[in-house]
Amino acid sequence: MGSDGKDDAGVYRVNEELALVQTLDFITPVCDDPFIFGRIAASNSLSDVYAMGGRPVTAMNIIAFPTQKFSLSIMQKILEGGISVMREAGVQLLGGHSVEDNELKYGLSVTGYVDPKRVIKNNTIKDKDILILTKPLGTGIISTALKADFADKSILDEFLESMSTLNKSAAEIMLKYNVSACTDVTGFGLAGHLIEMIGDSDYTITVNSANLPLLDGALENAAIGLIPGGLYRNRDYIGNRCSIDESVSREMADIIFDPQTSGGLIIAVPENEADMLLKEIIDSGNRWARIIGRVDAAGKPGIAVR
Repeated sequence: MGSDGKDDAGVYRVNEELALVQTLDFITPVCDDPFIFGRIAASNSLSDVYAMGGRPVTAMNIIAFPTQKFSLSIMQKILEGGISVMREAGVQLLGGHSVEDNELKYGLSVTGYVDPKRVIKNNTIKDKDILILTKPLGTGIISTALKADFADKSILDEFLESMSTLNKSAAEIMLKYNVSACTDVTGFGLAGHLIEMIGDSDYTITVNSANLPLLDGALENAAIGLIPGGLYRNRDYIGNRCSIDESVSREMADIIFDPQTSGGLIIAVPENEADMLLKEIIDSGNRWARIIGRVDAAGKPGIAVR
């Protein structure tokens, strides 16, 4: 699998038992704390390997740093944050590369292992699959509110905790089940990544908006218009493939298109396994995981939000 598809990472078969999963991602700061920013950026970079059913093994840092604006001690704290997440993931840092830039950016190039027979793609959903989301939505909205100095600081802890939490546990648990497809929710928002899961099929994904896990403050800040530019771009791009019931509030509709940073996994699993998988993910310590919708062969292809 390479760049011709829309999968989360590239996969290169080494032999019948082993394939490499490779990905690269980096982001601009989403918080003021350099250590936590490093954790979030590293978690975000590792996520695509987990979404493919792989295990990240090695990583290399990539950082663009404005030396005229920040001291090198800030860079050190960012890299320390990244290393702390790599240790949690059991990933070995091999080195990396830095450049001077006007805008700070940090992330990882990651290599992982996966069984070639068990690669999980993002567009192989099946009729009657149940969809599980493992992290709350609203990071783009909360980030915008914080930058505008409108957000109550009481919502900051959950916002940072969610983005710096690895998808490792949920990914390992899902491999015990007959998962049809998986992806992680990042810049295209929930709606954009659900459209990728539909791919070229005729399936309809029905989303239960009342069951979506949300960050504290996401609805409130969306209601007063603190939404990122990426949300408008996402809605312009795939809004015509989304049917949103009139009972769904405007702010909830906004959240469906909200671009996420280091979001959760969307796992498609057969109906008879969904409750067991969800329970195991929650029992592992993930308090956010929810069943958010289902796949149906009947109806208009696209997303129906109810």
